[in-house]
Amino acid sequence: MTPQHDKTSVAAISIFASGGMAAAKFAVGIAIGSLALISEALHSSIDLVATIVTWAVVRVSDKPADEEHHYGHGKLESISALGVTALLYVLAGGILVEAYSRLREGTPPPTISAVPFAVLVIDIAVNLWRARALHRAARETGSQALAADALHFASDVMGSCAVIAGLILAGLGFWWGDAAAAAAVAVMIAALGLRMAGSTVQTLVDRAPEGAQERATAAIRGVPGVIDVERLRVRMVGATTFIDTIAKVPRTYPIDRVEDIKRNAQAAVAKAFGDSDLTFAAVPVARDNETVRDRIMVIARNSGLAVHHVTVHDLGAKLIVGIDLEVDADMQLEAAHDVANTLERNIQEEFGEDVEVDVHIEPLEPELPFGVDAAPERVQTIAAALAEFAGEGEIHDIHNVRVRNTDAGEIVNFHCRAAPSMSVIKVHEHVDAIERALRRAFPSVKRVISHAEPPRA
Repeated sequence: MTPQHDKTSVAAISIFASGGMAAAKFAVGIAIGSLALISEALHSSIDLVATIVTWAVVRVSDKPADEEHHYGHGKLESISALGVTALLYVLAGGILVEAYSRLREGTPPPTISAVPFAVLVIDIAVNLWRARALHRAARETGSQALAADALHFASDVMGSCAVIAGLILAGLGFWWGDAAAAAAVAVMIAALGLRMAGSTVQTLVDRAPEGAQERATAAIRGVPGVIDVERLRVRMVGATTFIDTIAKVPRTYPIDRVEDIKRNAQAAVAKAFGDSDLTFAAVPVARDNETVRDRIMVIARNSGLAVHHVTVHDLGAKLIVGIDLEVDADMQLEAAHDVANTLERNIQEEFGEDVEVDVHIEPLEPELPFGVDAAPERVQTIAAALAEFAGEGEIHDIHNVRVRNTDAGEIVNFHCRAAPSMSVIKVHEHVDAIERALRRAFPSVKRVISHAEPPRA
């Protein structure tokens, strides 16, 4: 059974229970002339109105957000609870006025019999069952309207007990017992209304739930990649916790990794709050452990430039920076030089005017043209040449050789093995020598792409 079905079912059952008990108490109260019992019947009538409103509201409040209600319809529950609170205050005022009038005029006590006591005992049992069922449904669904309804019926139990006490006093000869019990019911109703109004108004004015900000902040800070939470706001709309946050993330992270952080933050908040909606704004910030190379890559990325082979030499008094900048191969030299100068100025603004920057302009490698696999004989020839160039050196086991013919020339891919203890730079030097030898021996080879790996275990 879905939470929405639980809410509507409990509210619907409560309507029939409220109507039956209100009618029974009102009829008996009129018959015996008991203001306390009539007051409790009117209280139950207000509960009946509240339950009908709750039943109608919970059918709407769980509807998803639409073009006119971007945060859903959950606050309808708070508005309905506020309306019921107003009715409770009107009722409490009316009962107090009537009770005062009876006490002042010395109205005769009601006729005492077993019937009102039987009705009240049944009413107490029914209200205890309803309060428990509604409280459980409210806790499971986070419904403020159902929680208010549960509070009504719990207060009805106290009201019924006060009426029983008043009838007992009247039966013992204390004529004022019934009117005093009615006044006690009015005070209970007023106290209930005050409690309901406090929680409902807090929700309507978007007061953050107790401890929610601390829990949400801790959940988001625990997400890998989040440096800190700069700002966080929480509010409730119905059963949904809406959280808006600005979180700091490393500026060196690519966009897709930042998106992963957002998704992980949403999962962390959902685990902490259940029904929740997170708006996550990421602010890139510099970390204390950023290297010079990291900072240069950020500058290039923010300028939309492709750079590689960034070298940094620290001479103590100054920094020497070398960068390979890739630009469109068809770009005119003047335009490419302007791009390089802009990059140099941006780096100098970051590190100071005395930094020495040299930018090597390279043509951006175009997407490789369409090609077809070379004939097996050609692949064997290229493979044999690669094995010969590798010789008995550090690079061995040339395998997975592929050759493709394109309009730009032949593209060669191969795998090879090297000692696992070799450094990357050494592997690169040896493989690069093999690639150069292959291009010298076969001028038709446009590009060589190698993949070095350690020996099989």
